[in-house]
Amino acid sequence: MTTEAPGWIDTALTNGPSIDTIGTLGPAGTSSEQAALYLWADRGRDVVPEIRLYDSYEEVGEALRERTVSHLVIANAYAGVHSFYMDPGLRFAGAFLFDTPHYGIAVAPGHPIPQRARIATHPAPVALVEELLPEGYAVEEILYAASTSAAAGQARRRETDLALTTQPAAKANELEFISRTRTIRMLWSVFTLAAPAA
Repeated sequence: MTTEAPGWIDTALTNGPSIDTIGTLGPAGTSSEQAALYLWADRGRDVVPEIRLYDSYEEVGEALRERTVSHLVIANAYAGVHSFYMDPGLRFAGAFLFDTPHYGIAVAPGHPIPQRARIATHPAPVALVEELLPEGYAVEEILYAASTSAAAGQARRRETDLALTTQPAAKANELEFISRTRTIRMLWSVFTLAAPAA
């Protein structure tokens, strides 16, 4: 899954609350889900992972405040990550490096690809579209989705011509890659609830 061993930047998680349930961005197949699964395994949890997937990181933050999840995993590439660091109700518990699953540009089987294609993607990896789009194709329009898995769903439903998505999401949505694929070395932050003020 990773090309190099992941590593911890901060190990404050060892002194925090035990990991009971991890919340992150869904639906199934996102890079965030894979990062949450890594965190679960890395912290020595050998039971079936309790990972809950939400439509946005902000929804995960609400689930954390409501104690529906014990930990939140968020990609530092997310444009709104700063709001989690600034939130006095949350505690930064640690960060780790973890490669995403392979990203590529995928299509629904049998869908004719125009030379100028409409492509769904999450905003964070949008730079990969130009890098991975095969020669002979151009971008007609970029359509932003809530996650790479949601982008794959748009391509499956033929709402777009193509999707920049991950290997797990492409598989779940029965898409075929038309490009080469590659991972992204990513920093992930983990948050818990802040301790009540004394």
